[in-house]
Formats: sequence, structure tokens, C-alpha cells
Amino acid sequence: MSKSERGKNTEDREEEKEGEVVAVTKNGQATIPKRFREKLGIEPPEKVVFRETETGDVVVERVPSPGEMRGFTAEKEPETGRRATEILREKREEDKRKRDGEG
Repeated sequence: MSKSERGKNTEDREEEKEGEVVAVTKNGQATIPKRFREKLGIEPPEKVVFRETETGDVVVERVPSPGEMRGFTAEKEPETGRRATEILREKREEDKRKRDGEG
């Protein structure tokens, strides 16, 4: 049993396994419990995204900051010398042909 669990009764430990109840303000704000912020590496003023899975579960994920994303694409060598807009245009045309039964 960890130090943080020693002073807790069985009911408290079971609640941690299930989740934590937090209040939602009239403005729709809720505080993310500290243990989840630490687990996800969330620090103010970072952002999170709420998304729903195919099974209906709601998942909270940390959104990487622009600084973390900076250079993400620059680290990779381009796969082609063509412009992205040209590739997207071709892909859209290909998708349209497939949709129209031409491809």
C-alpha cells in the first residue's frame, strides 16, 4: 500500500479506481483532479480535448502546446517534392471519381 493510500479507508480507495466526483459550475467549469492532471502532464494554462470513442466512452487528452509541435514537420524529410495543395487536389479528384463510380 502506498503512502497516500495508508490514511484512506477501503471506500476511498475504491472510489479512486472508479473515478472522482467533481462539481460543475453554472458556467460549465470543472476542476480536473490533481492525480489526473499529474498523470496526463497537464499544467496551467494548457488545454485538454474531450472526445467520445465509438463505444461512447468520453476520453480526456492533453493537447500539445504549439511549442511542442514546432518543428514536428520540419524533422521529417518530405516524401515528395510536390506542394501539399497539389497532392490534396489530386486526392480530392480521385475520391470524387471513386464516389461517382469512375474509378
